[in-house]
Amino acid sequence: MSVTIGINPLTWTNDDLPDLGADTPLETCLSEGKQAGYAGFELGNKFPRTPEALAPILDAHGLKLVSGWFSGRLLEHSLDEEKAAIQDHLHLLKSLGAKVMVYCEVTGCVHSDRNAPLSKRPTLAAEQWEPWCEQLNQLAAYTKAQGVQLAYHHHMGTVIQSESDIDRLMALTTPDLGLLLDTGHLTYAGGDPIAVQQRHATRINHVHCKDVRRAVLDDALNRDRSFLTAVLDGVFTVPGDGCVDYPTLFKGLKAANYQGWLVVEAEQDPAVAHPLTYATMGFRHLRQLCDQAGIDVQA
Repeated sequence: MSVTIGINPLTWTNDDLPDLGADTPLETCLSEGKQAGYAGFELGNKFPRTPEALAPILDAHGLKLVSGWFSGRLLEHSLDEEKAAIQDHLHLLKSLGAKVMVYCEVTGCVHSDRNAPLSKRPTLAAEQWEPWCEQLNQLAAYTKAQGVQLAYHHHMGTVIQSESDIDRLMALTTPDLGLLLDTGHLTYAGGDPIAVQQRHATRINHVHCKDVRRAVLDDALNRDRSFLTAVLDGVFTVPGDGCVDYPTLFKGLKAANYQGWLVVEAEQDPAVAHPLTYATMGFRHLRQLCDQAGIDVQA
């Protein structure tokens, strides 16, 4: 088995809080990411969105396109409407060699609203689960047939947030739909990343590696803070700087023969958490974890 280590530009600039890192150019993100040791980047709001514009920029830095987030709306779109909405994003990923698309249903979501406590997040009614999952199955089959598999991102403030949400989603969908395991979001939601990895090992096709500062999380939960307020308070950090049991998780990934990207994705305020410092810290810790677990890392 082998993995590749990538990073999300959230370390430098934030899509949900555009003021964070607003003055940081894309060139800085890419050059510092390469300096820290990463092989590729996920998309962010400063990336061109056509293959013709983005390919030469990534090539100049010796970087690959890992994947990119798509805000799904199957709960309010027809399947045909969702296929139409996804076309440009799918074309970009496919053209630049990305094998997975980060996909999350955002209908009614509250994670991007700084004034909305997470207790107000949307949930699916009993009668919504099966028809929504059937449409998701068809969408997943559609993108997979074109060489890009959906990696469903369970996310705070959305309809798929908790461990039980993930279990139900996996039970009602086919293997065409992959699962993005996000250690930080699952820990925030009160779930167990190790248990989820073990139960759904064959479905995991993408991994987001973020750590959690337990004291900040406990305070955010106690005060029912919004997701973005918790981010600004420093709830997330890079692997090795929080409470997630990464050594055990990586043993599980090794046992499951996981092959794909390990992506550092730790939303922090770049004015507080120096991006190059934390990017380097995250890469070194992931590399160490891979070495300890016997996981081969592609250059």
